[in-house]
Amino acid sequence: MTTTSKPSFTSGRAIQDESTQRPRVNVTGAIPERVRASLAADFELADSVEGVDGILALLPTRVDDELIGRAGRQLRIVANYGVGVDNIDLEAARSRGIVVANTPDVLTKATAEQAIALTLALLRRVAEGDRFLRRGAEWRFSVEFMLGESLDGKTVAIVGPGRIGRETARLAEAHGAAVLFVGRGDSLHDALRVADVVSLHVPATAATRHLIDADALAAMKSTAVLVNTARGTIVDEAALVEALRSGRIAGAALDVFEFEPHVSAGLLELENVVLTPHLGSATRETREAMGLLAASALRSLLIDGVVPPNVVT
Repeated sequence: MTTTSKPSFTSGRAIQDESTQRPRVNVTGAIPERVRASLAADFELADSVEGVDGILALLPTRVDDELIGRAGRQLRIVANYGVGVDNIDLEAARSRGIVVANTPDVLTKATAEQAIALTLALLRRVAEGDRFLRRGAEWRFSVEFMLGESLDGKTVAIVGPGRIGRETARLAEAHGAAVLFVGRGDSLHDALRVADVVSLHVPATAATRHLIDADALAAMKSTAVLVNTARGTIVDEAALVEALRSGRIAGAALDVFEFEPHVSAGLLELENVVLTPHLGSATRETREAMGLLAASALRSLLIDGVVPPNVVT
């Protein structure tokens, strides 16, 4: 009599534990030690992309067809250290069957906080006052000195009502502002005409490039301000400088730049501008959470054999 035994199934992690060759992962920049330790526990960390199974890509790295080709045919996943994936050629990845993952949710609150912080710094002239004191200017208290504006009672247009946009709206409402959401089916210019604060939260795509151009800036109230914590290419920076110089709008607060990391000289010369170097998600807790989520995506696919939930492609 012949007996047939049922096949046994072993998880991808168990198979990997028995293997002498761990998946190879390249990290394209400096990351928190906690994240590196998490990766080192399961992967061989490679110094270059050649021959790797996965890439953990930081924002300054352009993951294009050439880089993907250098990695080789065994490359299975690119985990982006951020929610925006404009630094990755998604079509090149898709055509080669490579999974692309990002880090949604974990940076929502931090980025929204930055948007509100920039808005308040601009309206209350915080950075301008700091510069005033640092250059040794003479002053004395006066009830008319360096007056700003309150966010309370203002209308804030949230351009891009996604996770970060909605969290920014919640924080703006907590400061007494009224919120106007501007989605794909809404008229941007209608919103610009009534908003006191225009806060940008759309991804960088071909459709959103220079979404805020000279015409859009001309539609804004002369007392309104622009806040951008999304991506620099959404704003035509030359048109913005001109609008700020001419008084077409009252001010701007920017965490991202069109030619990042370069900042237009015109912006640096203006007092009615607040600038920060891409700090939207820059809290230690958030940056570690982003890295651990990216590491989890690599682990899911390369070790467990499961497509991660935070997949983009």
